[in-house]
Amino acid sequence: MITEITPANELYKIDPVFGQVSFDNHEQIVFCNDKDTGLKAIIGIHNTVLGPALGGTRMWKYSNEWEALNDVLRLSRGMTYKSAVTGLNLGGGKAVIIGDAKTDKTPEMMTKFGQFIESLSGKYITAEDVGTTTADMDIVRDATKYVTGISESRGGSGNPSPVTGYGVYMGMKAAAKHKFGTDKLEGKKILVQGIGHVGETLVSYLTKEGAIVQITDINQARLEEVSAKYGVQIFNGDDLYSADVDIYAPCALGATVNDETIHKIKAKVIAGAANNQLANEEVHGQILRERGILYAPDFLINAGGIINVYGEIVKYEPGEAMRRTENIYNTTLEIMQMADAQGITTYKAALAVAEQRIETRRKENAR
Repeated sequence: MITEITPANELYKIDPVFGQVSFDNHEQIVFCNDKDTGLKAIIGIHNTVLGPALGGTRMWKYSNEWEALNDVLRLSRGMTYKSAVTGLNLGGGKAVIIGDAKTDKTPEMMTKFGQFIESLSGKYITAEDVGTTTADMDIVRDATKYVTGISESRGGSGNPSPVTGYGVYMGMKAAAKHKFGTDKLEGKKILVQGIGHVGETLVSYLTKEGAIVQITDINQARLEEVSAKYGVQIFNGDDLYSADVDIYAPCALGATVNDETIHKIKAKVIAGAANNQLANEEVHGQILRERGILYAPDFLINAGGIINVYGEIVKYEPGEAMRRTENIYNTTLEIMQMADAQGITTYKAALAVAEQRIETRRKENAR
């Protein structure tokens, strides 16, 4: 018997994967389920032209499976462009585990997840992300060799967050140079939204340079801890998007620049660590450009983490990861100059550079 599709759920019954708004010719979507451990995960492999798909595993309490699928599609696509624009021989992938990292995660679950990764035979390599840790990656390592960001005691590079934060700092300085004529951040009013490991690293660099920093986060205890540690003010306004600041740094989850917030933003520069900051890259990127707000493409300036863990694959010399991450400054400036010269958004400029590199390699592989 065929069940009739009602209008309320019709949208979700037709083309549930290939018809998703965030589907962008992804090569492979893997749904992982294990009854014994409670694991429900999705692995998204977007593109492997430049190399194996590398990207972290996010554990989050999604409202529903469609939200999780949309997230992994967007995140894996972003990883493709992140690796391409920074010159890494990697493709783009990402994984999400559906659940509360604080209450649902177990060692057995992470082991089982590692076994699913192993079954892909190296097409996808994982790392830590929101809701997972270096310790989790060590557990995954017991089940598969296709994991990076493991602890230094096991031959890895450890938590990549400090390098990610440094890259965001470099990208922010480049954006300031382009917008204000100087990359000096002393005296600049900067609002950092989200103070996890990456956000805190960014706060550390900013305060050392003399920036006037405000912070916001959903975790009040964390806010108070970081505020006391670095002597920064906790944002207490009614609407952070309309805050009177020079630079807005989104470092939590994505899509904070959306239809509801974009016309409120007073900052002249947006430069942060969060992935997929623009809810709609085409529409919102153009609105920011028209409003004179300079956007530092997230997949470019938050690439320090993947640059760092890539070193576990190609075996960098000491200090090489930081040197490559520092070069985000130069690449960001070049992207912004290219955008101005061509009259396009900075997102489109960065995307064009990434796609050109992928297309060049695709043609080489076809010979």
